[in-house]
Amino acid sequence: MALTIHPSLAVHPGDWLKSEVVEPHGISINRLATSFHVSRQALSNLFNGRAALSAEMAIRFEKAFGIKADTLMRMQTAHDMALARAHADEIIVDEVLSAT
Repeated sequence: MALTIHPSLAVHPGDWLKSEVVEPHGISINRLATSFHVSRQALSNLFNGRAALSAEMAIRFEKAFGIKADTLMRMQTAHDMALARAHADEIIVDEVLSAT
C-alpha cells in the first residue's frame, strides 16, 4: 500500500524557505541574492512559488543555512506530485500494452 500526502501538506519549498528560514534571520532578498551569486528575480520567483527549486539552489541553501539539499528537493517533488495528482483525471494515456 502506497502512502499519499494530502495536497494541502505539500508546501512549495520556496514559500517554506522564505517564511521559516530567510525571514527569521532578517536577511533581505538582495543580500541573499548577492551571497548566492544569483539574481534577485530568481530568488523572488522561488519564494513566490513561480519557480521550482533547482538542485543547485538547494545546495546553496544547504551551504548557507545547513538545511539538507536532499530534504529540500523532496519537498519540491512532493509539491510537484501534489499538483499533478490534483488533476490526474485530466491526464490522458493511450493503451500501451495490448493483448496479442
